[in-house]
Amino acid sequence: MLIGTALGLLAAGCAGFPEQPGPAGWSAAQPLTPQAGPVPELPGELPKGPAQGQPPGQEPTPVPPPQGCKDFNPAVVGTCLSPISGVALTDVNQTTGAVTALATERATGRLVKVTKDVDPVEVAKFEVDAAGDGGLTGLTLSPTYPEDQLVYVYVTTATDNRVLRLAPGDVPKPVLTGIPKGPTGNRGVLAHDRTGALLVATGDAGNPAAAADPNSLAGKVLRIDGAGQPARGNPTAGSRVLASGLKSPGGLCVSGDGSKTWVTDAGATADLLYRVQPGKALGDPAWSWPERPGVGGCASFSNLVMVATSATPGLLNLPMNPEGAFTGKPEATMTGEDGFGRLGPLVMLDDTTALSGTVNKNAGGAPVSSDDRVVIVVRDGGGPGGTKD
Repeated sequence: MLIGTALGLLAAGCAGFPEQPGPAGWSAAQPLTPQAGPVPELPGELPKGPAQGQPPGQEPTPVPPPQGCKDFNPAVVGTCLSPISGVALTDVNQTTGAVTALATERATGRLVKVTKDVDPVEVAKFEVDAAGDGGLTGLTLSPTYPEDQLVYVYVTTATDNRVLRLAPGDVPKPVLTGIPKGPTGNRGVLAHDRTGALLVATGDAGNPAAAADPNSLAGKVLRIDGAGQPARGNPTAGSRVLASGLKSPGGLCVSGDGSKTWVTDAGATADLLYRVQPGKALGDPAWSWPERPGVGGCASFSNLVMVATSATPGLLNLPMNPEGAFTGKPEATMTGEDGFGRLGPLVMLDDTTALSGTVNKNAGGAPVSSDDRVVIVVRDGGGPGGTKD
């Protein structure tokens, strides 16, 4: 379960970024630690839950409960944060195996760097409007992050929703502004496709008609370049729109081979998972949940789609064939003591591993002393930090 493949996905293509005036209301903090460059393969494995890697027939070693911000579960990367809206893996120490990640907090506007057993480091703090579902809701790294250290975020400001990019030691630069803002439908999420284009899923700003309007940036999956312009190869030349029909997206994920793109959404009457078909309205969902588990981030593995849930504990696994058709009903995993409670963002690292963040401090959650946490999820096992296919 080498994680070099995860970082390797970030090492495709380069882009130029024109200078633009920085937005008001942002304060700089400690810059990201520079990387040495792309690392094609890294030794070692991501931390596993205590129940994984046990000799046959041997009982799992119990994990002591958290003591304050100290969490003894080896799958926990960062602790004592506010509810987490975005996560991204940035580094793995080749000697110790320690994982370093970035995380965003929706309501506080903080971007923090986390490493296990190290206090979180505030990298930046954005002035956000967190009313309703807005705030600092999206995070992704540049496809060439090991070289350029660029970070992209999706934020709700006093006047609009927008995409910003952040370079070490610099103020954030607007990439795309003027995404409509409303009383609801402000949540947005980010990802990159296999070509290096930036994918942006936007809410409808409380106006379903805007989601259907091809001239509006609301309620869409957008595909743009590093300057915020329509990416080359979009379905309609000169348009940023890849697909339309969203209300309040919670997750956006691309399969490892780039053939499948998925987006989750809090629809009008159910939680939804869509397969994104370029140039088309999202139409009928690939799956729907009338019971509303609170779908958040997603990860598209080779044989299943994993969806995090923020209103109920755990994950939902949807088994899938190579063509992307589901072959069974969703299986709920990590719903009890083997899990971390309610989860928000979810990012695939490789075909067995994902990074997630908890939202247990939200209303109705049951936080432990070390919440909210950045955690590693491993598919191929039971116990904390693992799921069973």
